Amino acid sequence: MWASLRMSVIAVQSVKMVTANMLLGVLFVSGALTACPYNPDLFINTPKNMEALSGSCLLIPCNFRAKTDQDFKSTRKTSGVWIKSSKDLVKNPKNVIYNSSWEHNVYPMKITGDLSQKNCTTLFSSLITNHTDTYYYRLENWPFKATAECDLLQIRVRDSPPRPRIEISGNLKEKESVTISCSAPTPCPHSPPKLTWNLQQDPHNNIKVNTDQTFTTKIQKTITLSDTHDGLTISCSATYPVNEGRGVKTAEERKTLSVSYAPKNTSVSISPSGLGSAGSWVNLTCSSRAKPPVSFSWFKNSKIGAIRVAKGKFYSVNVTSETEDYHCLVTNGLGNQRSSWIRLKSADNPEFGVDVYVTVKILGIITLYSTLIIFECWLRSRCCNKPVKDAGEEDYVNRVIEIQAT
Repeated sequence: MWASLRMSVIAVQSVKMVTANMLLGVLFVSGALTACPYNPDLFINTPKNMEALSGSCLLIPCNFRAKTDQDFKSTRKTSGVWIKSSKDLVKNPKNVIYNSSWEHNVYPMKITGDLSQKNCTTLFSSLITNHTDTYYYRLENWPFKATAECDLLQIRVRDSPPRPRIEISGNLKEKESVTISCSAPTPCPHSPPKLTWNLQQDPHNNIKVNTDQTFTTKIQKTITLSDTHDGLTISCSATYPVNEGRGVKTAEERKTLSVSYAPKNTSVSISPSGLGSAGSWVNLTCSSRAKPPVSFSWFKNSKIGAIRVAKGKFYSVNVTSETEDYHCLVTNGLGNQRSSWIRLKSADNPEFGVDVYVTVKILGIITLYSTLIIFECWLRSRCCNKPVKDAGEEDYVNRVIEIQAT
């Protein structure tokens, strides 16, 4: 998989480099001359600051141009040179750490770009934290030799990988579709990080080229939000291969979603519970789950329909002898929901007395019928279970009687 990925990256890189060369005149800022205290004969276009991971590599995008077109000739032998710390080669000749014309170099670097096309892209391999430094590029195109004194490159090599970045595009509201992405810097596209998260298994990793010719690895997913996504924590991990694949280094990022949604699970509770006597007070409480917070309204059922009687989460009602029905309505910017009706009636309500009488009467009838059935069963068991004398015993008794008679 990594081999095919490298080929794709290299192909994309090649196309991008050709485009960069075509736009070379635009990429170099005309104000560079005035901002630099020197008057260099060479300029390069490369990121000013780059970060890399120890044990991995760093691809340095690079293009150059001479002050005048007559200075550089692509037909001449050309060498690309990298210098660290100081650009003064007279005082610090050992600061040259790479020269493309040398067979052996101090630093594990290699110019992969085509110098004849003014492409000085460089692959810096097997990085260690000691490689953190300031670097200058120099071109040798005999007799033209020049250092890009004003275009320094600051490279920082870290032991820990950079944390991935989680982004969400769209409104975080229920029923809205949003795209969630996780991306990680890819300083070494030859060994890109593997991104994984808790939204789905085995997401497809894409490597894209940034406007400054650096690389980023990215995964993304589109979901339709609901209230269940509120409070969901997205966890994304970036695992970087190091030491030529013999080890890995991992960084993780988390982000918790805050999703707005209309009221859910609206209900009313009453305190104290049970039936109160007429004239007593009960407290009604309306509960709901929603984001953002809701407003509360109370309604009483009447002959003309529901009429609003109060606002607020709580409502105190004086119990009367008549049956009364109430419900609450909760509302926020995304919708509303009402509770079911709750019925209030006093213990001495005539309707309540009738209900008790009917209930007691039914229970009495059931008890009476049960008693009759049990008594009848007992009588039948007495009748049917009377003992029957044995026939042999009856004959013996008869013979004894006849003998006594004679």
